[in-house]
Amino acid sequence: MTTSGSNPADRAAEREVFGEFEDDLRKAERKVAGEIDPGARAVVVAVCVLVAIVSVILPHAGAANGLDVLTMSSDSHAEHIALPSKIFVYLLLIFGVGFSMLALVTRRWVIAWIALCGSAVASVAGVLALWTRNTVGVDSLDMTAPSSGGIGLILGWVTMIVLTFHWARVVWARTNYHLALEDERRQKAAVAEQRGRSLQKIVKGQESND
Repeated sequence: MTTSGSNPADRAAEREVFGEFEDDLRKAERKVAGEIDPGARAVVVAVCVLVAIVSVILPHAGAANGLDVLTMSSDSHAEHIALPSKIFVYLLLIFGVGFSMLALVTRRWVIAWIALCGSAVASVAGVLALWTRNTVGVDSLDMTAPSSGGIGLILGWVTMIVLTFHWARVVWARTNYHLALEDERRQKAAVAEQRGRSLQKIVKGQESND
Protein backbone atom coordinates (compact mmCIF):
# COMPACT_ATOMS: atom_id res chain seq x y z
CA MET A 1 0.00 0.00 0.00
CA THR A 2 1.45 3.38 -1.00
CA THR A 3 1.49 6.55 1.08
CA SER A 4 -0.13 9.83 0.05
CA GLY A 5 3.28 11.29 -0.79
CA SER A 6 3.88 8.54 -3.34
CA ASN A 7 0.41 8.76 -4.85
CA PRO A 8 0.78 9.32 -8.61
CA ALA A 9 -2.01 11.93 -8.57
CA ASP A 10 -0.26 13.89 -5.81
CA ARG A 11 3.04 13.72 -7.62
CA ALA A 12 1.39 14.96 -10.82
CA ALA A 13 -0.14 17.91 -8.93
CA GLU A 14 3.23 18.76 -7.39
CA ARG A 15 4.91 18.66 -10.79
CA GLU A 16 2.24 20.97 -12.17
CA VAL A 17 2.77 23.48 -9.35
CA PHE A 18 6.54 23.38 -9.74
CA GLY A 19 6.09 23.75 -13.50
CA GLU A 20 4.20 26.99 -12.98
CA PHE A 21 6.95 28.32 -10.71
CA GLU A 22 9.54 27.29 -13.30
CA ASP A 23 7.69 29.18 -16.04
CA ASP A 24 7.61 32.31 -13.87
CA LEU A 25 11.32 31.99 -13.17
CA ARG A 26 12.11 31.61 -16.86
CA LYS A 27 10.07 34.72 -17.69
CA ALA A 28 11.95 36.65 -15.01
CA GLU A 29 15.27 35.38 -16.37
CA ARG A 30 14.38 36.43 -19.92
CA LYS A 31 13.37 39.87 -18.69
CA VAL A 32 16.62 40.33 -16.77
CA ALA A 33 18.65 38.96 -19.68
CA GLY A 34 17.16 41.56 -22.01
CA GLU A 35 18.10 44.49 -19.79
CA ILE A 36 21.36 46.33 -19.27
CA ASP A 37 22.88 47.84 -16.17
CA PRO A 38 25.40 50.47 -17.34
CA GLY A 39 26.10 51.59 -13.77
CA ALA A 40 28.46 54.56 -13.66
CA ARG A 41 28.76 54.45 -17.44
CA ALA A 42 25.21 55.81 -17.64
CA VAL A 43 26.53 59.17 -16.41
CA VAL A 44 29.29 59.17 -19.03
CA VAL A 45 26.83 58.30 -21.80
CA ALA A 46 24.42 61.00 -20.65
CA VAL A 47 27.22 63.60 -20.71
CA CYS A 48 28.26 62.39 -24.18
CA VAL A 49 24.69 62.84 -25.42
CA LEU A 50 24.69 66.44 -24.17
CA VAL A 51 28.07 67.09 -25.77
CA ALA A 52 26.82 65.60 -29.05
CA ILE A 53 23.86 67.98 -29.01
CA VAL A 54 26.14 70.95 -28.30
CA SER A 55 28.50 69.91 -31.11
CA VAL A 56 25.67 70.23 -33.63
CA ILE A 57 25.25 73.95 -32.94
CA LEU A 58 29.00 74.63 -33.09
CA PRO A 59 30.88 75.34 -36.36
CA HIS A 60 31.58 72.26 -38.47
CA ALA A 61 33.23 73.95 -41.45
CA GLY A 62 33.87 77.66 -41.73
CA ALA A 63 30.63 79.52 -40.99
CA ALA A 64 28.47 76.39 -41.32
CA ASN A 65 27.48 74.63 -38.13
CA GLY A 66 25.91 71.20 -37.72
CA LEU A 67 22.38 72.53 -38.19
CA ASP A 68 23.44 74.14 -41.48
CA VAL A 69 24.87 70.82 -42.61
CA LEU A 70 21.68 69.06 -41.56
CA THR A 71 19.32 71.49 -43.29
CA MET A 72 21.53 72.15 -46.33
CA SER A 73 21.41 75.91 -45.74
CA SER A 74 23.15 78.58 -47.80
CA ASP A 75 26.15 78.51 -45.45
CA SER A 76 26.42 74.78 -46.08
CA HIS A 77 26.48 75.31 -49.85
CA ALA A 78 28.96 78.16 -49.49
CA GLU A 79 31.37 75.89 -47.62
CA HIS A 80 30.90 73.07 -50.17
CA ILE A 81 29.94 70.53 -47.49
CA ALA A 82 30.70 67.03 -48.78
CA LEU A 83 28.55 63.94 -48.35
CA PRO A 84 30.59 62.39 -45.46
CA SER A 85 29.91 65.46 -43.31
CA LYS A 86 26.17 65.20 -43.96
CA ILE A 87 26.14 61.49 -43.17
CA PHE A 88 28.11 62.06 -39.99
CA VAL A 89 25.67 64.66 -38.64
CA TYR A 90 22.70 62.41 -39.34
CA LEU A 91 24.37 59.42 -37.65
CA LEU A 92 25.40 61.55 -34.69
CA LEU A 93 21.83 62.70 -34.07
CA ILE A 94 20.18 59.32 -34.76
CA PHE A 95 22.53 57.05 -32.83
CA GLY A 96 24.65 59.32 -30.66
CA VAL A 97 21.62 61.20 -29.35
CA GLY A 98 18.44 59.28 -30.22
CA PHE A 99 19.30 55.63 -29.62
CA SER A 100 21.71 56.42 -26.79
CA MET A 101 19.00 58.28 -24.88
CA LEU A 102 16.49 55.54 -25.67
CA ALA A 103 18.89 52.85 -24.40
CA LEU A 104 19.46 54.75 -21.15
CA VAL A 105 15.72 55.21 -20.58
CA THR A 106 14.53 51.72 -21.52
CA ARG A 107 17.66 49.79 -20.42
CA ARG A 108 17.06 47.34 -23.29
CA TRP A 109 20.05 45.35 -24.49
CA VAL A 110 18.91 45.35 -28.12
CA ILE A 111 18.67 49.14 -28.24
CA ALA A 112 22.11 49.44 -26.63
CA TRP A 113 23.46 47.12 -29.34
CA ILE A 114 21.93 49.34 -32.06
CA ALA A 115 23.44 52.41 -30.39
CA LEU A 116 26.84 50.68 -30.39
CA CYS A 117 26.71 49.77 -34.10
CA GLY A 118 25.49 53.21 -35.11
CA SER A 119 28.11 54.98 -33.00
CA ALA A 120 30.86 52.84 -34.55
CA VAL A 121 29.70 53.70 -38.08
CA ALA A 122 29.43 57.39 -37.09
CA SER A 123 33.03 57.31 -35.83
CA VAL A 124 34.19 56.13 -39.26
CA ALA A 125 32.03 58.75 -40.96
CA GLY A 126 33.60 61.39 -38.72
CA VAL A 127 37.08 60.44 -39.95
CA LEU A 128 35.93 60.78 -43.55
CA ALA A 129 34.25 64.10 -42.77
CA LEU A 130 37.47 65.48 -41.29
CA TRP A 131 39.42 64.15 -44.25
CA THR A 132 37.19 66.02 -46.73
CA ARG A 133 37.75 69.26 -44.78
CA ASN A 134 41.54 68.91 -44.99
CA THR A 135 42.02 67.64 -48.55
CA VAL A 136 42.48 70.05 -51.45
CA GLY A 137 39.95 69.67 -54.26
CA VAL A 138 37.46 67.49 -52.37
CA ASP A 139 34.92 70.21 -51.64
CA SER A 140 35.38 72.37 -54.75
CA LEU A 141 36.50 72.13 -58.36
CA ASP A 142 39.00 75.01 -58.32
CA MET A 143 41.53 73.06 -56.21
CA THR A 144 41.43 75.65 -53.43
CA ALA A 145 42.19 74.63 -49.87
CA PRO A 146 38.92 73.98 -48.00
CA SER A 147 38.17 75.36 -44.58
CA SER A 148 39.35 72.82 -42.03
CA GLY A 149 37.05 70.95 -39.71
CA GLY A 150 35.51 73.16 -37.05
CA ILE A 151 35.32 72.58 -33.32
CA GLY A 152 31.81 71.14 -33.65
CA LEU A 153 32.92 68.45 -36.10
CA ILE A 154 35.96 67.47 -34.04
CA LEU A 155 34.00 67.46 -30.78
CA GLY A 156 31.20 65.39 -32.30
CA TRP A 157 33.67 62.86 -33.72
CA VAL A 158 35.48 62.42 -30.39
CA THR A 159 32.12 62.06 -28.64
CA MET A 160 31.06 59.25 -30.97
CA ILE A 161 34.33 57.42 -30.31
CA VAL A 162 33.74 57.67 -26.55
CA LEU A 163 30.14 56.46 -26.96
CA THR A 164 31.33 53.51 -29.05
CA PHE A 165 33.78 52.49 -26.33
CA HIS A 166 31.28 52.69 -23.48
CA TRP A 167 28.41 51.00 -25.35
CA ALA A 168 30.82 48.22 -26.36
CA ARG A 169 31.72 47.61 -22.71
CA VAL A 170 28.05 47.56 -21.68
CA VAL A 171 27.00 45.22 -24.51
CA TRP A 172 29.99 42.91 -23.99
CA ALA A 173 29.27 42.58 -20.27
CA ARG A 174 25.63 41.72 -21.01
CA THR A 175 26.72 39.18 -23.65
CA ASN A 176 28.87 37.38 -21.09
CA TYR A 177 25.90 37.35 -18.73
CA HIS A 178 23.75 35.77 -21.47
CA LEU A 179 26.29 33.00 -21.97
CA ALA A 180 26.53 32.31 -18.24
CA LEU A 181 22.74 32.28 -17.94
CA GLU A 182 22.36 29.83 -20.81
CA ASP A 183 25.01 27.54 -19.32
CA GLU A 184 23.25 27.61 -15.94
CA ARG A 185 19.91 26.83 -17.60
CA ARG A 186 21.44 23.84 -19.42
CA GLN A 187 22.88 22.52 -16.16
CA LYS A 188 19.52 22.88 -14.41
CA ALA A 189 17.77 21.10 -17.28
CA ALA A 190 20.26 18.23 -17.09
CA VAL A 191 19.76 17.92 -13.32
CA ALA A 192 15.96 18.02 -13.70
CA GLU A 193 16.07 15.37 -16.41
CA GLN A 194 18.23 13.11 -14.25
CA ARG A 195 15.91 13.61 -11.28
CA GLY A 196 12.90 12.78 -13.44
CA ARG A 197 14.49 9.53 -14.57
CA SER A 198 15.26 8.62 -10.96
CA LEU A 199 11.64 9.25 -9.94
CA GLN A 200 10.42 7.11 -12.83
CA LYS A 201 12.61 4.24 -11.66
CA ILE A 202 11.28 4.61 -8.09
CA VAL A 203 7.65 4.65 -9.28
CA LYS A 204 8.19 1.61 -11.47
CA GLY A 205 9.82 -0.21 -8.54
CA GLN A 206 6.87 0.62 -6.25
CA GLU A 207 4.36 -0.51 -8.86
CA SER A 208 6.15 -3.81 -9.33
CA ASN A 209 6.18 -4.36 -5.55
CA ASP A 210 2.46 -3.62 -5.32
